[in-house]
Amino acid sequence: MNRRFSFIIVFILLAGFAIYAYLGGFNKVQVIRTTSRPVFIAGRYFEGSMKDKTLGTYFQETAKLLEEKKITGYLGNIYYNNPEEAHDSIRALIGVVVPDSLAPLPAGFELRKWPGSKPVVQATVNAHFFLAPNKLYSKLFDYAKQNKLNLKKQYLEEFPDARYGRVQAQLAD
Repeated sequence: MNRRFSFIIVFILLAGFAIYAYLGGFNKVQVIRTTSRPVFIAGRYFEGSMKDKTLGTYFQETAKLLEEKKITGYLGNIYYNNPEEAHDSIRALIGVVVPDSLAPLPAGFELRKWPGSKPVVQATVNAHFFLAPNKLYSKLFDYAKQNKLNLKKQYLEEFPDARYGRVQAQLAD
């Protein structure tokens, strides 16, 4: 029985590593300094605790609108603070990157613009959007610290497909 239990544990661990690898968990994050391009995000504004169920609801509703083709674009968010520094409090626009400012908006959505032509630090990774954010932010912050760069506390997240993520932060003046 003990040998069988050990086999099961090893099997579960190997399966977990395989799934993590399949989702891109071992893929390298690329970080560069570049210039932003204007991005339009249609979404719902949220302010509160990251544990608030409303936040999860906004993400789910947005994904459903995309799936049902009630909005054209891909997942994207703007965060107006760093939740880790704000003690689990978040201010964010949860939504969809839309082609332009004329895109029709679902009920309850508003349009905001990420400015173009600004110096930014950008992190990208080929990984599933479940894994990408943690990988992207940690590398983005490491890069800024190593290069003594001050970042504005605003972040653009984009997930043009389920297996690719990008985060940008503007350089502070």
